[in-house]
Amino acid sequence: MTYKMPNVRDQKTEATAMVFYPSAPRPVDGWRVVVWEHGTVGIADHCAPSRNSLNPRFKAMAESLLAAGYVIVAPDYEGLGTPGIHPYLHLESAAQSAIYSVRALKEDLGAHMHGAWMSVGQSQGGHASLGTAEFANQDANYKGAVAAAPASSLGYIIAEVAPAAIHDLELAESVGLYPVGTARNVYAELMAYAAYVAVGIKAYEPDFNYLSIFQPESQDIVPEAEGNNGENGQCLDELMQSFREDIDAFTENSGLAVADYPGLTANFQDNATIKQFLALNQPATKKLDKPIMVIQGEADTAVPAAVTTALVDNLREMGTTVEYELVPGASHTQAIVQRNAELVRFIQTRMPAQ
Repeated sequence: MTYKMPNVRDQKTEATAMVFYPSAPRPVDGWRVVVWEHGTVGIADHCAPSRNSLNPRFKAMAESLLAAGYVIVAPDYEGLGTPGIHPYLHLESAAQSAIYSVRALKEDLGAHMHGAWMSVGQSQGGHASLGTAEFANQDANYKGAVAAAPASSLGYIIAEVAPAAIHDLELAESVGLYPVGTARNVYAELMAYAAYVAVGIKAYEPDFNYLSIFQPESQDIVPEAEGNNGENGQCLDELMQSFREDIDAFTENSGLAVADYPGLTANFQDNATIKQFLALNQPATKKLDKPIMVIQGEADTAVPAAVTTALVDNLREMGTTVEYELVPGASHTQAIVQRNAELVRFIQTRMPAQ
């Protein structure tokens, strides 16, 4: 479906979403809705989930929720699949994508909808789901959120956690504890995320010189995230491959380590625009009055478990009710898969399908 939502410039814009209906008969009092907020795919229009085959992780969860009797709405987000740059990891924009998609569905289906809804997301979508819980906090029909491996503390991860982690991974590779290339892959993934953040800022600050926060070596790759106009850049797998190849070229026959690859500048967090972005778009900084479930893999190399545990602790200290599933041995993408049954149970308990 296509619907209207406020964009990051406080103007109305068009957004798109997929809608999935259960095969079971509609409940007498109407369907309940689960909003699926997707993980990182890129910022170009052709990366939008609605323009691609279903992610197998989403498909598994969707089948469970549909079998349980829920309608699923899956927004592409602002600027993905529609004109304009996608403001990647912009907390309010992601929340509004969810809120207005549910509102549009209710306006379209009227009495066929019960009104109650919840949000679920993974990675970028976990960040979005927590944002939805914040911006829908006063909505009595909103019943809670599930956030798996939620993106948070990106500046801290890149500046403080990643250098040592990448160094340790490379050492572990040398003694056979990890496959060769693991450290490079982790660094390439983080660089792709950083590139999407930097380009995404242009959605509301079109004159932002995003290359200024990257070192010269990586400045040739970062614009691939944007493409010619923010609409035709590389999707995640392509951009990660571009960074992998550049890291390989940098380290080959040089005696330099993966961690030596010059990505972001040492003081990127001092850039006024970046500083503001990181402050405004950190999730879980306010008490949330709805129940929250957080799912996190212990072996996650994109969003470290310690970062998510600190986020959960902070929410609890503010008085938010949080159910925390820390999944032993699970990676960034597999934790939500391994806790699919618990996720469905959490939703059914807070919002029975009928």
